[in-house]
Amino acid sequence: MKYLVPVFFLASAFASAGAPIALDLPVDCRIGQTCFIQQYFDHDPGPGAKDYRCGALSYDRHDGTDFRLPTLAAQKRGVNVLAAAAGTVKGVRDSMADADVRIAGVESVKGRECGNGVVLVHANGWETQYCHLAVGSVRVRVGEQVKAGAVLGRIGESGDAAFPHLHLSVRHDGQKVDPFAFGAAACGGGTSLWSARAKTMLVYRSPQLINSGFAGAPVTMDDIEAGVTPAPTAQAPALVAFVRAIGLAAGDIQTIAVRAPDGSNFVDSRAAPLDHDKAQWMMIAGKKNTGAGFARGTYAAHYSVERSGRTVLDKQFSFELR
Repeated sequence: MKYLVPVFFLASAFASAGAPIALDLPVDCRIGQTCFIQQYFDHDPGPGAKDYRCGALSYDRHDGTDFRLPTLAAQKRGVNVLAAAAGTVKGVRDSMADADVRIAGVESVKGRECGNGVVLVHANGWETQYCHLAVGSVRVRVGEQVKAGAVLGRIGESGDAAFPHLHLSVRHDGQKVDPFAFGAAACGGGTSLWSARAKTMLVYRSPQLINSGFAGAPVTMDDIEAGVTPAPTAQAPALVAFVRAIGLAAGDIQTIAVRAPDGSNFVDSRAAPLDHDKAQWMMIAGKKNTGAGFARGTYAAHYSVERSGRTVLDKQFSFELR
């Protein structure tokens, strides 16, 4: 999503002297397990997009880092947004509904693309901005001083957002910068602004599996996003394994193989190579119920992604049909 910074979010005019800021994790979740980095700062000066590792986890002119939740159900349970560094609250908004912008329309959030958010001012010309917070969740007030790790609100889907996530922007002397590659002239350079602790958790991952499971009927992307899929039973209309991955690249080949409880091959599906990079992509593989029902026991699925002849993602998951 693209973000227009409202008037009360204007950059500070602090002097630029001093050491670079050190940022802690801005989300209270396990990166790569209960939350995921969907997109990074765009380092491509043209109409394309490149993340700081010259990969595809970005889009044209994306000016921050998106920490996403795997489902709307996870968002409703609540995940805290944390101050990445000690600072003073400069601006807040907490009045916009959580809604998929694809349904509400971009005009409904014009000039308020950040949605509910918080801006913190730090020393030496640094600012951090936290966007798309859940309505009614903001816990801080303008002028309040907060410590690193303080709870600012919860991850939501307000503003220009199509899935629940935190969009974190970092600015220095009014200029938007990439906390993974500060000072980079292009992808592949720059200096990390993350603290030593945060760096260990922010390992670059591409691609990533964010959802997997079994269902009693074919599922859609919306079903997976909602976190609500039909339960598989012995007499369900179908038995399918499903996955959703992010950060897939053109040419990637995905495979899902499922073994039946007796160890036999239940289904083995190999998709055609992707025609272009995919921010997210789902795949299902299974069988219809032909009338005999499905055998009870454990169904084991194996999902893999092959890129340029090398396996770059390999995950197994299972389900016991009782």
